[in-house]
Amino acid sequence: MKEHVLYGSRGSGSAAAELGLRACKVPYRVVRASNWETDSAVEELAKVNPLRQIPTLVLPDGTVMSESAAILLHLGLAHPGSGLLPEGESERARVLRGLVYIPANCYVAITVIDYPERFTVSQEKGAQEDVRQAARQYLHRNWDVFADMFEGTPYLTGGQPGALDFLAAVVSRWSGTRAHLEKSRPALFATLQRIEAHPQVAAVFREHWDA
Repeated sequence: MKEHVLYGSRGSGSAAAELGLRACKVPYRVVRASNWETDSAVEELAKVNPLRQIPTLVLPDGTVMSESAAILLHLGLAHPGSGLLPEGESERARVLRGLVYIPANCYVAITVIDYPERFTVSQEKGAQEDVRQAARQYLHRNWDVFADMFEGTPYLTGGQPGALDFLAAVVSRWSGTRAHLEKSRPALFATLQRIEAHPQVAAVFREHWDA
C-alpha cells in the first residue's frame, strides 16, 4: 500500500490529522512544513497547496486534501472500521455537526487572535489588541455553546475517542480555551483531559507538545 504524505508541524492542527491516520492504521510520513519555519519544506507544500495550509494531506493516489475536519471526515468514510465516525446514523450526524462547528465557530476566531492586523483598518493605538480581545471572547463563548451541545461519556463520541474528540482536543489547546473551560464548563474540560490522556492520543500529543 502506498503511503499518505502529511504536511504539518509540531503543535499545529496537523496533530488532529495524524491522530486520524493512526486510527486508520495506514502508512504515512510527515513532511515538516509551515509558514513560520523558514527551514521547513514550505515551498514543497506550496506546490501541492498554494495557500500553504497545514495540515495538507496527499492521498496515495495523489489527491490533495486540506482542512483538518475534511481530512478526518474522509479518513472516517474511507476506513469505516477505524472508529473515527460512529456507525449509527443519528450519532454520525451529531459528530458531523461537531466537526464542522469547530472550524466554523472556533478556529476562525483563533485566526483573528493570531493575526488581528488582517481584520482592522484602524490606525488608532490599541485597535489590534481590541480586535484580539473581542475575538478571544467570541472564541470562548462558542466553546461554551459547544460544551452545552456536545456532551459525551466518557468521550465526546462514546466509549472510544473518535474524529470529533481528536479535533476538539487539538483546537481547544489554543488561545486560553482550556483555562476558560475549566471554570466555565468543567465537564467539557474534564472530557478533554480524558481524551488527551487516552494512550492513542497521548502518544501523538507528546510528539507535538512534549506533554
